[in-house]
Amino acid sequence: MVRTRVRRVGSAGVGAGEMRCIVVEEALLLPAKTGPPPRRPAINGQQSSLVSYARPASSGGTARSPLKKVLTQKGKTLHLFTPEDVEAHTPCSIIHNFLPQDVAGALLRELLAEAPSFTKDTFQLFDRTVESPHSMRFYVDSLGEAQEQKTKYVYNGSYISDVAQTTPEMLKVSALVRAAVNEEIQHRTRRFHPDGRKLKFQSPEKWQPNASFVNSYDGPKESVGYHSDQLTYLGPRAVIGSLSLGVAREFRVRRIVPKVDAPSADSQGQIAIHLPHNSLLVMHAEMQEEWKHSVAPAQAIDPHPLAGNKRLNVTYRCYKEYLHPNYTPRCKCDVPAVLRCVQKRAATRGRYMWMCHSGYTPGQTGCSYFEWAAFDDDGRPPWAEGYQGNANLPASGREAP
Repeated sequence: MVRTRVRRVGSAGVGAGEMRCIVVEEALLLPAKTGPPPRRPAINGQQSSLVSYARPASSGGTARSPLKKVLTQKGKTLHLFTPEDVEAHTPCSIIHNFLPQDVAGALLRELLAEAPSFTKDTFQLFDRTVESPHSMRFYVDSLGEAQEQKTKYVYNGSYISDVAQTTPEMLKVSALVRAAVNEEIQHRTRRFHPDGRKLKFQSPEKWQPNASFVNSYDGPKESVGYHSDQLTYLGPRAVIGSLSLGVAREFRVRRIVPKVDAPSADSQGQIAIHLPHNSLLVMHAEMQEEWKHSVAPAQAIDPHPLAGNKRLNVTYRCYKEYLHPNYTPRCKCDVPAVLRCVQKRAATRGRYMWMCHSGYTPGQTGCSYFEWAAFDDDGRPPWAEGYQGNANLPASGREAP
């Protein structure tokens, strides 16, 4: 199979307008009109790409940044459809028609058979027990790993009882995702990172998926709110490969703004990336620390011939062996601590910390455990082989009181 990095518009099974459209809600780029706005189809449109607005790459071949003049505004939604626009405006890249049709169909049928066993996560938020508005299941590549996940790994302060072994089709596709994501990482680094180098704390190792959360969105109202993915077992500057199958949905992202920069309106708007069936979205190393993402409820969806109203989403992840809970800190509750990144406090933004998260478990209060994490420039902790000294320090080079 020959896979081409998609820079084209129009393809089998995807309308040309679907691949070329940029729509900005609430007349961000278009003049205001009187009367009710026409109904906008879920994924179709007629405007051309925004790439023409981008700064050209320098003739010297050095990396260029995403657009300096961000076209989002507070209360507005910028809709992106082309791979060029997605990589220019967000810390993501997208490949349409990623798998051969027969492989995508086989994986979709396999996951549709698995989906009835998926469950909705429950957790405690502000003294209330809430339930996730979609269902999911966690998969790892062997039965031994599944047993370890049930007894040692903690999510939202609790152990997961339902962990499954990666299915045959998921495992087959994992190899294709691994190759594509590593190619996309190299492309992103060359084109968008300063001096064409990896980011601070980003691992220089090849990305090797070994676990996945599979999410099921059954109907237009199932969703997930804005969040950043947990870094505890992925480490700093994590990369995730997200494969969408079935119904097309909007994947929305927005930049996290430090409190001192809150009046900056262009960072407050959200961006909608349209994810059709058989599309691979790569969330790059900038994503989890600096952006939040969601799948918003939809007013209407176009049913898929095989999946009906359902979207299945496989998020392939690379769990680091050196971040196994046998090695990471435990809080005063004797539960493995969660790894977080400071996102809004300007003085410490970008620093990593270990914290208690037992308070997310219904009926639990948690403890006050807090510790600044130590990671070297490649994202390795002190107990990992090759650790080169702590780079997770404040700008002053001294620990904050």
